[in-house]
Amino acid sequence: MANVETLRLEQFQYELPDERIARFPLAQRDQSKLLVYRSGEITHTRFNSLPNVLPDGSFLVFNDTKVIPARLIFTRSTGAVIELFLLNPVPLDRPITLAMQDTRSVVWQCMVGNRKRWKQSETLQTILPSKEGDIILEATWEDYEQSTVRLSWQSSASNASPETFAQVIQLAGQIPLPPYLKRDVVDADRDTYQTVYSKQEGAVAAPTAGLHFTKAVFDGLAHRGFDHDYLTLHVGAGTFQPIKTDDVRQHHMHTEQVVYTQLNLRRLMDHHNQILPVGTTSMRALESLYWMGVKLLRGDADPFRLDQHYAYQIPPDEQPTVLESLGAFLHYLEQTGQASVVAHTGIYITPGYTFKLCKGIITNFHQPGSTLILLVAALIGEDWRRVYNEAINEGYRFLSYGDSSLLLP
Repeated sequence: MANVETLRLEQFQYELPDERIARFPLAQRDQSKLLVYRSGEITHTRFNSLPNVLPDGSFLVFNDTKVIPARLIFTRSTGAVIELFLLNPVPLDRPITLAMQDTRSVVWQCMVGNRKRWKQSETLQTILPSKEGDIILEATWEDYEQSTVRLSWQSSASNASPETFAQVIQLAGQIPLPPYLKRDVVDADRDTYQTVYSKQEGAVAAPTAGLHFTKAVFDGLAHRGFDHDYLTLHVGAGTFQPIKTDDVRQHHMHTEQVVYTQLNLRRLMDHHNQILPVGTTSMRALESLYWMGVKLLRGDADPFRLDQHYAYQIPPDEQPTVLESLGAFLHYLEQTGQASVVAHTGIYITPGYTFKLCKGIITNFHQPGSTLILLVAALIGEDWRRVYNEAINEGYRFLSYGDSSLLLP
């Protein structure tokens, strides 16, 4: 494993041939290749064989977030095109799923393309045809310095019921494909860039490890007696943020909103020795859950907001067991009468991290020098390079629409 004292970006680079990047998905999701890494041994199969290669008793945890059409295009009277990329609603701690149900007006923090062309006093407008009449969508600056934008809309039909923001962006927005695909969005992406179990609207990127799952795979899991659960982490644009610091620990890790329920906690406690996350977002959510329980036990301030350093600051002999931590979290929800809690995690999993809940991972093949490669290296050590070399040599397809791996240290 890389020396924890010298985690340099160059240690997590590899050569990814352009032809290995999967720019479109396979016609059949579960026909993707599956590389199985088990205690140092590598084998190959198809994803639809997953139920046959999982460890006995595995409890799978899925992220049921749903990608929203987060790219909104406006054209000024001059012809200049302004693109708004929705990041998160304001205030930042507001549940994204609730914000999607707002009517008439919302405020979101955005990345703004062609920003200098959009005057602070100017209102942008676009007209969206709908079955009940045209909808007029307007954008104005709420706070230029904070990059917050107010979006307001109204229907031309006087008797129309008010549209939710979710309905409006389905008409106005485009699915935000990862920038490294370097292609235009096609209509099919609205379906193929969603997991079949996506439910809670709010992500700007798909939890791509889940793209391989089909009803047939779920039926196979059930037939073999594997149980599973869902939690929600809304994947943010920061997931594509490259590491630009030579010392990878100096990278500023993005924060994402995650929702935990009492049911999640009870089920995880029942299966705490068998948890297998589907995707890096599920893994980040699960490991964060442990540390938030630690914060509750220690009486730390703001227990449901986890920064990127916290997991490395508590000495091992002061770390509670998984059941103690999850129990503290569940006790808090029960005592406060909350069925769920909205939390924010900036956890940064790098080599040297000790996993608490996760016994392995189902995940795609990630970009060189990314935080996701660091996460994989934290799980299987220097063998990550052997796994990736094998995948390249065996013709695997990489990145969001690519093939999959099951990594079991």
